Amino acid sequence: QVQLVESGGGLVQVGGSLRLSCAASGRTFSGYAMGWFRQAPGKERELVATIYWSGGSTDYADSVKGRFTISRDAAKNTVYLQMNSLKPEDTAVYYCNAYTYRPQVGRVDYWGQGTQVTVSS
Repeated sequence: QVQLVESGGGLVQVGGSLRLSCAASGRTFSGYAMGWFRQAPGKERELVATIYWSGGSTDYADSVKGRFTISRDAAKNTVYLQMNSLKPEDTAVYYCNAYTYRPQVGRVDYWGQGTQVTVSS
């Protein structure tokens, strides 16, 4: 069973930085994509960034391009989200996600418990 454990959230001032970590366990992750979603109060969960475990290519939401960087350490099975130039609108609960596609099942998602990021003005 895949387990994802996030850490690194907290309170930061506008313009500051935080780094989120997601430690993954339970299997090898080749063939998986891993990423970060966020959900602000009263809003739908949105995709922030994705990294493809094999190859390391990345995708970002337009709202975070140039400010956030997703990376992975394959030896530690850990994914990071470096967040710079934080804005109040980045305030949300951030969730680590891992997904893959299985024959006859389709997409299978795993989620962490979430970590709160609060950006104060």
